[in-house]
Amino acid sequence: MVEAALKVMIAGGGTGGHFFSGVAVGEAFHARSSSTKVIYVGTRRGIEARVGPKEGLDVRFIDISGVRGRGLLHRLRALLQVPKAILQSISLLREENPDIVMGVGGYASGPVVLAAWLTGRCTGIVEQNSVAGTTNRFLGPFVRRIFVAFEAASAAFPRAKVHVTGNPIRAGVVELLTLESTGTVGIGQRLKLLVVGGSQGARPINEAMMDAASQLPAELHDRVYITHQTGEADCDRVRAAYEEAGLDATVTPFINAMAEAYRAADLVLCRAGALTVSELSISQRGALLVPYPHAIDNHQEKNAEVLVAAGGGEMILQKQLTGSLLVETIQRFVQQPTALQEMAWKAASLARPQAAVEVVDEMYRSIGRP
Repeated sequence: MVEAALKVMIAGGGTGGHFFSGVAVGEAFHARSSSTKVIYVGTRRGIEARVGPKEGLDVRFIDISGVRGRGLLHRLRALLQVPKAILQSISLLREENPDIVMGVGGYASGPVVLAAWLTGRCTGIVEQNSVAGTTNRFLGPFVRRIFVAFEAASAAFPRAKVHVTGNPIRAGVVELLTLESTGTVGIGQRLKLLVVGGSQGARPINEAMMDAASQLPAELHDRVYITHQTGEADCDRVRAAYEEAGLDATVTPFINAMAEAYRAADLVLCRAGALTVSELSISQRGALLVPYPHAIDNHQEKNAEVLVAAGGGEMILQKQLTGSLLVETIQRFVQQPTALQEMAWKAASLARPQAAVEVVDEMYRSIGRP
């Protein structure tokens, strides 16, 4: 039996964590029924405006800005934008008449999901972090279904609506992350360390690794191989530091094939964004997590705590991050490859590769379809 076509609107973005989570949900809707039409709504300043059209997605825009973490004048301007954004959202809803409206975090999701509630539509939200975001906390009372990646986020919402699914990740990425991952950690002659500070790099991580390179004992040079995504600004000087130290390393501003990079690594040194933590668990890789200390509500540290509690990673606060500490850690794992394997297995215990499918199935049930 062929299911009747749906129209789904997915609102939010701004950052890759929000936007790509929404894309994963959209792709899962389309995978369930190829006739489903998915419309994405964001702002012209978010990543959705740059990436969405390149991927052939139907992206629409409303005018809204974030409120938190800004100066008083900016916050006042942002609040004054809200009525206009809600009216724009109501107009868009009337034009497209979606069956389901999903918010995936970020300030663009607020007006759209609220407008959907005001017009009586089926709504749901996705919360990627272990600490619920401001927009999602506001929307929680109004939506039918709430999907959280981490159990800790449930406390911010009406419990009867909450479903713990893990983070929605695109099916193609999940497939690449899990391909040949099992049993490949810690089996070679070298510790393969992947260093990733995010798409723009992370200067504190870059500088700590440069310091570590100068301190790493010569007898360990042949026991370590480093792949380092630096961001554009620091690439040349990080590469020069490794060369001066005599370390074998691949240094690049940006890694396009991140799934392959995870699979090639024994250990990952990285930030603790929500999707990063989820990708680590799905790819079965342990990590040294350095949470971004200025994240709103300190959510990266809370994300890291989930992986650490499971035994799948270790956390290093940025204020404690030094080259000497990294050298000590690298030495320890070179000498104890079984510890790498144990971390990888424990990270895998958190994996929820079917999160996007679970979200879609529950939203179907919410509109009376099994």
